[in-house]
Amino acid sequence: MAPRVFLITGTSTGFGSELVKVVLRNGDYVVATARNSSKLSFEGATTSNSLLVDLDVTSESSIDEAFDAAIKKFKRVDVVVNNAGYGLAGEFESLSDKQIRTQLEVNLFGLINVTRKAMEIMRELKTGGIIQQVTSVGGQVGVPNFSIYCASKWAVEGFTEAVSKEVKPEWGIKFTLIEPGGFRTDWAGRSMDFGENKNPAYDHMNAREAMGKRHGTQAGDPAKAANAFYDLAVMKDPPLRCCVGTDAFKMINQKLERYSDNLKRFEKLSNSTDVDGYQAPS
Repeated sequence: MAPRVFLITGTSTGFGSELVKVVLRNGDYVVATARNSSKLSFEGATTSNSLLVDLDVTSESSIDEAFDAAIKKFKRVDVVVNNAGYGLAGEFESLSDKQIRTQLEVNLFGLINVTRKAMEIMRELKTGGIIQQVTSVGGQVGVPNFSIYCASKWAVEGFTEAVSKEVKPEWGIKFTLIEPGGFRTDWAGRSMDFGENKNPAYDHMNAREAMGKRHGTQAGDPAKAANAFYDLAVMKDPPLRCCVGTDAFKMINQKLERYSDNLKRFEKLSNSTDVDGYQAPS
């Protein structure tokens, strides 16, 4: 089988960096992107199996140029991994409007624009492909101190689920939402942004302190996560969603149980609003 071509955003650290290594080890080709690709370096990367290219997800022209460079070199893109993103931590009332908008600009609108370009290319070249959206357990479960981060990830979840139902099967474009739990990446360290305007009402919470304690103690190994991302990318029929990490698995199961209990509890109220005599279409 011919090598697959992966285009991965945010490969300077964490999952993105580890996934590049897995792709190359498996004999596939990679377009590794970052805002400053000149700082990227990967063992085993050669001019024939890799392309390092600048990609800023907040710039549509940057996205276009990166994909154009990928197509020029490899003639196709089989797997696009929307991994670029960061965490914004702090109580909602301690976040500035600018911080909120920047979080959504990167984590949501950046991903939307990369997805649009990826779909267009996979359809026009008639290659199909997989688009992986790296969300979070926080894309399924609301986490204190992460209201806007969760908002960005929940938005990606809903967007992707809807778009997955719009594509024609013959286009061969598939989507997978990958929902990691806590991993020992830079996410909770150097890469994190914190609320600018500490609201004194929230003396019971300290995001910076909480994340400082969490950084480096998480359950997850980023290299193992990258193997899971790769396995999902090469599956014949990948799932729409897959959580990654023991903590994510546990939290999502607990959420499902609560959700199910709540549905049953309010079943009568939920079903009390139809027009009299209404018959649902069969």
